[in-house]
Amino acid sequence: MNADRLASVPRAGRLACFCPPGVAPDDDDRPAEMSRYALALTVAGFALSVLAQTLAIGVLPIAGLLIAPKAAWSTLPYAALLAGAAVATFPASFLEGAFGRRAAFALGASHGVAGGLVMAWAIGAQHFVGLCLGAFWLGVAQGFSLFYRHVVGLDARAGAARAMATVFAAGAFAGLAAPALARLAADLAPNQIYAAAAAAAAFVQVGVMALALAAPVGARVATEQALARPAPVAWSVMAGPTLLGALAWFAMTAIMVASPGAMIGCGVSAADATGAVAWHVVAMYAPALAVPLLVARLGAPALAALGLALIALAKWLSLGADQYASFLVALIIVAVGWAWTTAAATQWLHGAGAPSRLQLALHDAALFLAAVAGALIAAPRPV
Repeated sequence: MNADRLASVPRAGRLACFCPPGVAPDDDDRPAEMSRYALALTVAGFALSVLAQTLAIGVLPIAGLLIAPKAAWSTLPYAALLAGAAVATFPASFLEGAFGRRAAFALGASHGVAGGLVMAWAIGAQHFVGLCLGAFWLGVAQGFSLFYRHVVGLDARAGAARAMATVFAAGAFAGLAAPALARLAADLAPNQIYAAAAAAAAFVQVGVMALALAAPVGARVATEQALARPAPVAWSVMAGPTLLGALAWFAMTAIMVASPGAMIGCGVSAADATGAVAWHVVAMYAPALAVPLLVARLGAPALAALGLALIALAKWLSLGADQYASFLVALIIVAVGWAWTTAAATQWLHGAGAPSRLQLALHDAALFLAAVAGALIAAPRPV
């Protein structure tokens, strides 16, 4: 037996690791395509997690206005959701790498179940601190679910761009399903509409947990030879996609959080405002399907910059919005810009090499922290 073959055989005393299902540390061992079963579970899990997030987005701005002791505090619950997501980025990255997606993503979804239930109780009890706490836990679940797009990037080579776009685009399902689910919750509890929507978000997170627990199990041993990986993405290269992505999250969140209250202030009904947010969510994720083609034509940096230009246009339109149609157009344009910038930044990062777990966690944390700042800046000012 030659030395190369001996190096590939695990034996007592040699360093070995257990890798999560479908993920091999050696870039040469990674499959060209993620398995259809694993990809289907990932797509469905992300879609349901975005559905839960959409229900929370529809609840938190209005519940904050109703419950907050001061108007300036009304966006704190939504900021707490984003802060929870930022905190979750490091556990999501490292736990998924150490224990596999079943354990990591089921843990994240469990926080979503608890968060939705706490939010429902807090809205019924008019408890502002409880509302912020429930939103924070629901945000932890969001932080774990956003890592789904990195998982498919780590799992495959040739099919990674298409798989990442497919996962991201699945979030459009939430915009279509959220209004119907919210109406169902309202019909079941007509006197507690917002609490019912929060409870529905918890119920959806149960589905996310079930899909995580259905993930393939079993680990295989990787030897020292298999642990040889390409060098991580250079920190200087990581700065570009992270900065542009953070700018997109900051601006999109500021516009989106301020829009429901502004619409209601202009005489738009609560139902129409919720519908506008739903179309906004569809536009946040559906355009990701075109990202692989656009990246091939324009390049990831140029597409990310184009997305930011759309967001700037949406901000200009939102400044003069005074009726439903103008608000809706601004929300759709900012969503498309956010989708292109975020998806392009993800492909830019993964296309630059092999990002480390720390780099992926820091990238996502920067996005969510920028969104927190956007939510806080959108808070109503005292008059």
